[in-house]
Amino acid sequence: MLVSHTAAARSVSFDEANLVSPAGLVPVMRLGQDAGLHELTDEWLSVPTDKGANAGLKVAALVAGMVAGADSIDDMAVLRHGGMKKIFTGCYAPSTLGSFLRSFTFGHVRQLDAVASRLLVNLARKAPLFGTPSGEGFVFVDVDDTIVEVHGYQKQGSGYGYSGVRGLNALLATASTRDTAPVIIGQRLRKGAANSARGAKKFITESLGTLKRTGVAGPVLCRFDSAYYGHPAVSAALAGGAQVSVTVSMDPAVKRAIAGVPDSAWVPIQYTNAVFDEATEAWVSAAEVAEVPFTAFSSRTKDERITGRLVVRRIPELNPKAVEGQPTLFDTHRFHAFFTTVDAKDLDTVAADKTHRRHAIIEQVNADLKDSALAHLPSGHFGANSAWLVAAVMAYNLTRAAGVLAGGAFAKARTGTIRAKLIIVPARIASSARKIRLHLPESWPWQTAWENLHTATHSPPRAA
Repeated sequence: MLVSHTAAARSVSFDEANLVSPAGLVPVMRLGQDAGLHELTDEWLSVPTDKGANAGLKVAALVAGMVAGADSIDDMAVLRHGGMKKIFTGCYAPSTLGSFLRSFTFGHVRQLDAVASRLLVNLARKAPLFGTPSGEGFVFVDVDDTIVEVHGYQKQGSGYGYSGVRGLNALLATASTRDTAPVIIGQRLRKGAANSARGAKKFITESLGTLKRTGVAGPVLCRFDSAYYGHPAVSAALAGGAQVSVTVSMDPAVKRAIAGVPDSAWVPIQYTNAVFDEATEAWVSAAEVAEVPFTAFSSRTKDERITGRLVVRRIPELNPKAVEGQPTLFDTHRFHAFFTTVDAKDLDTVAADKTHRRHAIIEQVNADLKDSALAHLPSGHFGANSAWLVAAVMAYNLTRAAGVLAGGAFAKARTGTIRAKLIIVPARIASSARKIRLHLPESWPWQTAWENLHTATHSPPRAA
């Protein structure tokens, strides 16, 4: 591609008052408005003084900026250019939004949590976030935490956690099905040095409550890594009506159970570098799985013990001392085990292992957030950063709902892809006969998806 004119034949001026860059915000923020974003915020959030005035508009502005790609308070200036004020109300200055965030206390953050959960419930009614209701197949709830890196000693609560990186700890819970992308049903910002399982019992209970209010059909399976292998987290999931699949720590009880697995019980699985043998219709793989009955938390009282299955995956241990022509005396393996309460009739050994490994889907959500609003935690005030996380989650879920309504590949696309192709679309504003018309680029490659989203959010009301 070459520039079609000489340098001398070019001039630039920033003077178009009817041009906007993120025209996709129009249908997306209409969706948020229809889902009650403004009304819910005004009802539940009560930030004091003049800084908390018009809370619904200010939270919506934060969410809109994040949907458009803002990852800092200064980036909220994207709301104040060209003709943005002609199509939106409440295009606040970054300084105003920063003062608003710094007024948040822990109680106000919990109020905003209530807004986020209710917004998700309403979005689930506007868009099929969990696919077509059938009641078949699991709804997967994945819980994990991630460190959001920060710099400087003035960040309240920052510290060195398990990753060795200075930051703050963001705890997230996502919900998805086999055919749908995950949405976030719970979030909590904690000190950087916080233990992963800190507050997990209450957090899981609240997240499952939010999921239940969405009306999603089907059994629920909570998947955790080994940091959440403890009675509080597992019992909270079971009390919330969910089954559990959790990686276990290699404690003596687990090691004894693994040692008791007979050699005939190991079954090859589809794993890295596995080959499918068409003659035997089986996978030829170095990785194998087996299972044994297991009672978790056997050191606790009888009524607190939980029975289930211990599914074990073993992989040959690479021994650097073994050389060609001089093999080791016996094979050694690395073992990875998880405990599940799902009945073998619903998930056999191989299916249970494959399902548990898909817990890694939450890492994609972490990456999506860090590719947008959570690239930074913009304030030195812990309450402001906590509120920023909640707003980022609302922006994520709103973007995800927009992708579902756009249809096609956007239903499961990364939020960054949705933002680049459907949100950051330039448009020129024209007014005629008291109507606003947006002129978007001709031959836009994703025009059909954009029109699907616009039609879904601007269709006339149904007749009573």
